Amino acid sequence: MRPYQLQEIATLVEGEFYGRGELEILNADIIRDATAGCLTFAEKPEYFQKAADCEASAVLIPEGSVEQFREISEKDVLAVSRVTECFAKLVSLFRRPLPCPTPGVSEKAVIDPSAQIGPGVHIAPGAVIGPDVVISGECRIHAGVHLMSGVSVGTATEIFPNVVVYENCIVGAQCRLHANCVIGAHGFGYESSTGEHFPGPQLGNVVIGDHVEIGAGTSIDRATFGSTSIGEGTKIDNQVQIGHNCRIGKRNLICAQVGIAGSCTTGDNVVLAGQVGIGDHISIGQKTILGAKAGVMADIPEGQVYLGA
Repeated sequence: MRPYQLQEIATLVEGEFYGRGELEILNADIIRDATAGCLTFAEKPEYFQKAADCEASAVLIPEGSVEQFREISEKDVLAVSRVTECFAKLVSLFRRPLPCPTPGVSEKAVIDPSAQIGPGVHIAPGAVIGPDVVISGECRIHAGVHLMSGVSVGTATEIFPNVVVYENCIVGAQCRLHANCVIGAHGFGYESSTGEHFPGPQLGNVVIGDHVEIGAGTSIDRATFGSTSIGEGTKIDNQVQIGHNCRIGKRNLICAQVGIAGSCTTGDNVVLAGQVGIGDHISIGQKTILGAKAGVMADIPEGQVYLGA
């Protein structure tokens, strides 16, 4: 990878440099790991001193804060309107991703003859595609994925290794399902009136909207009769459990180790921080934020911030 001059980088991110335009930048890295020749970033004034003290040769900062930064450091700076977004672009510039395999279906994948595979789909060795599965164009199905009978996958969705999607579940377009997540497993519902535990009906499915991301090791249970649903644009972290019959709204952020019992509902733009636990049949209003480890046993109105049990 060739070095880039600071003035070139300023053009790439539509920013303004202050210092030596000819300064050569060899890499982009966070403050902790930055070395000489690196560009780092400080998106808030509280990080300015750390950026000033690190070994980086230049710092990406918010526009309008050059004078404040220059009070503590004479390092070359690049001022932009969206610091984190621009830094991500520069990291990608210096660390170009490996080329994707040419789209195609591996001879070592097991694909039922009734499955429908769209154009430009990549299916890796070891994937199992069941009867009547529909995979739309430009999808990427990694090794070890198992799509059971009747599953539907929308355009340009990527499913990482060892994901299992149970029968008749629907995954939207441009989704990302990370390794070892399970979509559509049977819900934890039993009839116990006789003293024995007999499994209840698990005849529904899971419907995942477009632009949803589901983290590694997360489990989303199928509905008893209808659909467990995940709204468009929702992002779910690793090791989350969502019970049967839940209806998760649009653009939710659900952090690691959240547990949501069956038949819960969340509105749009809800945030559930790490290890939040929600009892069954609870409704969470839109734009509500629940802090880490909150335990919820009653409905929460919209637009609230709660922490604790």
